[in-house]
Amino acid sequence: MGHKGNGIYVDIKDGNLEKALKKFKKKIKITNLMLEVFDRESFTKPSVIKREKKRKAITRNKYKVEEFKKLENS
Repeated sequence: MGHKGNGIYVDIKDGNLEKALKKFKKKIKITNLMLEVFDRESFTKPSVIKREKKRKAITRNKYKVEEFKKLENS
């Protein structure tokens, strides 16, 4: 018997709490709930968010360019 609200819920079958806890942890991981909780712990300025996004994009692009050069030289 589970809660039919908006939150995450897991039914406990045959009193197997360990299995239910494992399913609950998996559901939380799939929905990225913990990442959202950590993000909301403290305020991050919009300029810091933009800077971080730009840094990640540059890093991704760098690896793509390196991979392209390897394929081009082969």
